[in-house]
Amino acid sequence: MRRRDLFLGILALIIAWQLLAWAGHTDVLPGPWAVFQALLREIPRGLGRHFLVSGWRVVASIVISVVTAVPAGLVLGQSPRLNRLFSPIVYIVYPIPKIVFLPIILLFLGIGNTSKVFIIFIILFFQILVVVRDQASTLRPELIYSVRSLGAGRRALFRFVYLPATLPAVLTALRISVGTAIAVLFFAESFATTSGLGYYIIVESWGRLAYPEMYAGVVAMSVLGLLLYFVVDGLERRLAPWMFLRDA
Repeated sequence: MRRRDLFLGILALIIAWQLLAWAGHTDVLPGPWAVFQALLREIPRGLGRHFLVSGWRVVASIVISVVTAVPAGLVLGQSPRLNRLFSPIVYIVYPIPKIVFLPIILLFLGIGNTSKVFIIFIILFFQILVVVRDQASTLRPELIYSVRSLGAGRRALFRFVYLPATLPAVLTALRISVGTAIAVLFFAESFATTSGLGYYIIVESWGRLAYPEMYAGVVAMSVLGLLLYFVVDGLERRLAPWMFLRDA
């Protein structure tokens, strides 16, 4: 996305927000300027720390999910025997809303960072696993045979065939997972914790009816998600430049 289009989109959202604030005439919906002032005021008072804590949790979850789910998906996609063995487990577990396990995870892992990272990890793991597995299973056999005929082993096939062929699917799954990760993070941080943007929004702001500060937390969490989305876009342009040849 071009910077000009992004700027116009943000400007349109701010204008719509201000119009709604004027039309509402209520403290429940402060205008953008009041929220911006609260954001600047709250960053050194603790909002900045909550932002860093949430950012660390979601980045750690995404990295662990990618590192584990991508190889597993490639193996299942290229091994019909293993896929038949594990497909029933994936089929049963994938549709289950993993967020319902949060109370159980909190009992075993406590209220610290580990439980937050783990709940996001298990949700993203299956999202990425299924997408990569399905993409890897569509690789044409003749492509693999032609590379093997040149003397390529398993490592070379993984590096030069499987990974490049499934990279667009991995990045697509990662882009979808960013929104899911932020949503789960907010829910996980809204109780049984003392840090994070979810805690700041629900406990420190909404709980004491500090509406400008509450919206400042919402803006901070939105910025976190937007930054992660930009990172995925940057990775896509760097790792899969052929996908943008049509735009050149």
